[in-house]
Amino acid sequence: MPNLKPGDEAPFTGPDPETELRKRLTDLFTSQKLAVLATQREGQPYSSLVAFAATPDLRGLVFATFRSTRKFENLTADPRAALLIDNRSNQTADFREALAVTAVGEVVEIVDDLRTDYLNLYLGKHPQLQEFVAAPDCALLQLEVETYIVVEQFQKVLSWGPKTGYRS
Repeated sequence: MPNLKPGDEAPFTGPDPETELRKRLTDLFTSQKLAVLATQREGQPYSSLVAFAATPDLRGLVFATFRSTRKFENLTADPRAALLIDNRSNQTADFREALAVTAVGEVVEIVDDLRTDYLNLYLGKHPQLQEFVAAPDCALLQLEVETYIVVEQFQKVLSWGPKTGYRS
């Protein structure tokens, strides 16, 4: 370590902020089974709970729904959406300790050759949903993440995009 004078900053020796954030996102997405999906249609917002799984590169969040649902109808009309994933426990400590992540992007249906790989990812996390996703009316969808907005300590906000990188 170089000789530092008082007031000098020590060189950063830990993991870079982007690597640390990716690890925290992966840990959160592994520990949480449900997310809140936010869609809209004709200016009317709509939210619903969905079971999700994250792709290893964090570029996508996979979920399933029947094509007859309002959320699918909304996404067909406007594929822009957001998923909120958090680890709150409804305790006072959440104001200091909870982590909430909003993933923003566009939703696409996973079809053809890719469906098997994404279905295996999804069912690896949610094996109890095998019958649900096997139904003919069930669509396997992916939010292609443009940006993650990360909020911790109730007001510390930063963002990271899988394609654009880290921004605090």
